[in-house]
Amino acid sequence: MVNYQTKIMNNKFLILLILIGVSISFSGCFFYSFKGTSIPAEVDSYFVERFDVRSSNAIPTLGQTLSEALKDKIRAESNLNQTETDPDIEFKGVVTDYYVSSEAPQAGETTAFNRLTITLSVEYIYHLDEKKNWKENFRSFSDFGSSVNLIDVQDDLIDAIQEEMIEKIFNKAFNDW
Repeated sequence: MVNYQTKIMNNKFLILLILIGVSISFSGCFFYSFKGTSIPAEVDSYFVERFDVRSSNAIPTLGQTLSEALKDKIRAESNLNQTETDPDIEFKGVVTDYYVSSEAPQAGETTAFNRLTITLSVEYIYHLDEKKNWKENFRSFSDFGSSVNLIDVQDDLIDAIQEEMIEKIFNKAFNDW
């Protein structure tokens, strides 16, 4: 009798372990589908052309900085290979706006802070299916104190803007967001 009860307990324990394992597996797949990239299996290469700068106010190296950041993001978060010859997907871009505006006006004709805004026009070329090509403007900004000189904080502002902008581009290209 004890032997029979032990077998039942072992079976119940085994079934419980299987159910826990299955539920963890499904929850992992469900979670991954929201966080992972959705790159088609036939895509294995990319190319990011050095972005042009057409805004007269922008620093000359901004296009290179942004294109290198996009390359780094793709390299870090996908298994795609970078190539200049016959890539499956390609990115081209142009910095179209780079400007500082006064925000949050206060009494006495002063402002509480300034805002650096950068706009990058990106063309995504999917060589395997032209229907999936797109062109979109990505705009991001970062604020800084009105008493601060732009030159003193420009690099930090660009870093913050770049991070947000590259995330938007990556999500548009690889996550269908």
